[in-house]
Amino acid sequence: MHHDLAIAVAGLLVGFTVGLTGMGGGALMTPILVLFFRVAPLAAVSSDLVASLVMKPVGGGLHWRRGTVRKDIVAWLAMGSVPAAFAGVLLLRALGAAHTQDLLKRALGLALIASAAAIVLRARIQHLRDRGREPGPAVLNRPATVAIGAIGGLIVGMTSVGSGSLIIVMLLFLYPGLSPAELVGTDLVQAIPLVGAAALGHLLFGAFKLGLTAALLAGAIPGVYVGAHLSSRTSQRVVRPALFAVLLTSGLKLVQVI
Repeated sequence: MHHDLAIAVAGLLVGFTVGLTGMGGGALMTPILVLFFRVAPLAAVSSDLVASLVMKPVGGGLHWRRGTVRKDIVAWLAMGSVPAAFAGVLLLRALGAAHTQDLLKRALGLALIASAAAIVLRARIQHLRDRGREPGPAVLNRPATVAIGAIGGLIVGMTSVGSGSLIIVMLLFLYPGLSPAELVGTDLVQAIPLVGAAALGHLLFGAFKLGLTAALLAGAIPGVYVGAHLSSRTSQRVVRPALFAVLLTSGLKLVQVI
């Protein structure tokens, strides 16, 4: 009971961060499960993805109703991300159980380090944009959008990291004209089919644990709802440095640098 309560509290904090920033789902929850709760990496990835499948629509639905979602970008991202996410799970299965856990732990660490770097890049790009001329409307680029989806989908399918932290930064590079609210809303909604495909793969071939997922959702659902409500009115200057520090430290720990 105490263990489940602690996981629910962790889910609450992570859910709030996801709703507030569009980042930090798998990038925070999976390493928390691995490093603090000693959950096997594959079980952590599988359970976190299934929990995210329930959590993402809560925040995404709020942005959808507000009109801060670029539906055309979401559709083209999904064309690349959905098959790639399922392929990522199949790749883990093909590698075999003997090597999966250690490989997954290192891959997760590298993905977290990349996510930490992505936070810095995102903040820098937005800072430069704020100082210069406001970019024009974001014009859909279909091939590049599909490619972003495919890259993000493969990483998410293997590690559960990237549906927010990596893809949102790639979207910022490709579509600098998106407002902060549109960026978060589009990213949260595109993550629903992406995480759905990855979660299905892990339900079929991964190490999904119902009790673990239920404890995560008990905290994550109210957390993401509150975070999404505050996302358009809250400065992220405090959130981002803290998120960067956690992701970088967790990534270095998982790759055994510290």
